Amino acid sequence: MKVFGVVGWKNAGKTTLVERLVGEISGRGFTVSTVKHTHHKVDVDQKGKDSWRHRRAGARQVILSSSARWAIMTELKGMPEAPLKELLGHLAPVDLVIVEGYKRDDHAKVEVWRAETGQPLIARGDPTVRVIASNDTPEGASQPVIGLDDIAGIADFILGDLGLELRKSA
Repeated sequence: MKVFGVVGWKNAGKTTLVERLVGEISGRGFTVSTVKHTHHKVDVDQKGKDSWRHRRAGARQVILSSSARWAIMTELKGMPEAPLKELLGHLAPVDLVIVEGYKRDDHAKVEVWRAETGQPLIARGDPTVRVIASNDTPEGASQPVIGLDDIAGIADFILGDLGLELRKSA
């Protein structure tokens, strides 16, 4: 599986870009999965439901399955957060995994940058950032800058960088 990340500071538009890239790239015939990193202690389960009760009783993993989807929840119970590489190993094979977050990992990335966030450009000190998606002109960037709304252009860059553009056509 090929992996390409989307990084940036809070409120830069990472999730919106991921959503639009998934639509664009899957629309071209590629299979795409995503990994979203968060610093919040999220819980996809619902208090009082059967699967929640299983976890609360001490189950290390719970699979919730229906005719529409299934999910596996793993309780860390004080163990360290799983590294991205380990999480990727749990995914079914696809053409591309788009990773939102994990800005310090060593996979190729697009940085979403907006001047109004007041945050510095990650790309200046990170050679894994291959391209910048921005409607602004970031100072000191050596990477190409593609407009945030040029989803096809960003997708073209990602697929080309990963050598996937020759495998499928629009």
